[in-house]
Amino acid sequence: MTLSLGIDPGTATTGYGLVREHRDGSLESVSYGVILTPKELPQPERLDLLYQQLNKLLAEHSPDTCAVEKLFFQKNISTAITVGQARGVILLALAQNGLGVSEYTPNEVKQAVAGYGSADKKQVQEMVRVLLNLPSIPKPDDAADALAIAITHLAIYKYNSR
Repeated sequence: MTLSLGIDPGTATTGYGLVREHRDGSLESVSYGVILTPKELPQPERLDLLYQQLNKLLAEHSPDTCAVEKLFFQKNISTAITVGQARGVILLALAQNGLGVSEYTPNEVKQAVAGYGSADKKQVQEMVRVLLNLPSIPKPDDAADALAIAITHLAIYKYNSR
């Protein structure tokens, strides 16, 4: 059994999703949610809060593998910079916890989960629901995206292990 952590990085909202793959290939949602940082905090304090909360999550669940969404082109440069800072903090926390990190673009995640690299958000969310046998689509969207990243990583990790 392999426990994979998927992370959808952001400064205000970072989604996380933990998915376990059982020996028979079935997938199980272990935990998912978001790490929120208050807008009124200065950026260094928000990044510190993200770091602390992620370390707490890692200590609680001890994932075997981890994947983070790659930063893709942003029209708003200030958004790209803050997401890049959050990614840096996330990558540091994962490295300090001895986790190797894989990174996937949004299109790679869509391809792996929905079978189509240009799938829309709803298609991907519905496939996450189906693959994890959940009664409803996980909320918020950042958590559903993180679960999709974890599912993608498990599929690619298993393929590369063979």
